[in-house]
Amino acid sequence: MRTLAVIPARLGATRLPRKPLRLLAGAPLVLRVYERVSALGVADRCVVATDSDEVAGAVRGGGAEVVLTSEQHPSGTDRVAEVAARREFSGFDAIVNVQGDEPFVDADAVRAAAELVTAGRFPLGTVAAGAPPAILDRPDVVKVVRADDGRALYFSRAPIPYLRDRTSEADADARDRCVAQHIGVYAYTRQALAAWVALPPHPLERAERLEQLRPLAAGMPMGVALVHRAPEGGIDTEDDLARANAHWTDLTAGRR
Repeated sequence: MRTLAVIPARLGATRLPRKPLRLLAGAPLVLRVYERVSALGVADRCVVATDSDEVAGAVRGGGAEVVLTSEQHPSGTDRVAEVAARREFSGFDAIVNVQGDEPFVDADAVRAAAELVTAGRFPLGTVAAGAPPAILDRPDVVKVVRADDGRALYFSRAPIPYLRDRTSEADADARDRCVAQHIGVYAYTRQALAAWVALPPHPLERAERLEQLRPLAAGMPMGVALVHRAPEGGIDTEDDLARANAHWTDLTAGRR
């Protein structure tokens, strides 16, 4: 299966204004993500999808391929779906969606999500990592529970799995082995992606503010591959950006 990687980017972020164009090591953040995903060799082609002429011009100047999309998309998934549906990309069977604020996205995570789809195991694929029970009390961290075959059973900001009997050490140990943190990398077959965005928003999706609950509620199987570690997270604030620049400096120094 030929694979297309799409990096959705928009200027409308509120916590970090003009996020795609903020500089990481002297280059726009979304361009750094494009460079990272391209270097992984997971996809046969990689593009940035944006509704902003300014973003498009900035990343084209850095050598990235860009697709201008509608300004009306409510989510990155809808933006990715528009790109996948275009005639010039009709030869790609699998689509990978990497968020535009993940310049250090884990190579294993991208490969694992893609392989769930390209190997024909699931029409939708994503990734999770085992995590300490401390994440269960953090609504900003999305948790997922999996079936024995790797299929997603549910995603939530709530503490899942929930430990009913807190006096049972055996139950606590069993629960702890099932705690998994969702990592927001997605892969889709062309048909599954089109079916996802054609669905109306679901009440569960609205309640949790998690768009992956829409296809799950509709009965679409979504595989969840496990990787060894969760990433540090995307860049959402000025502090995140400062830490990312410091991390980049450390990585560069380590290569010398």
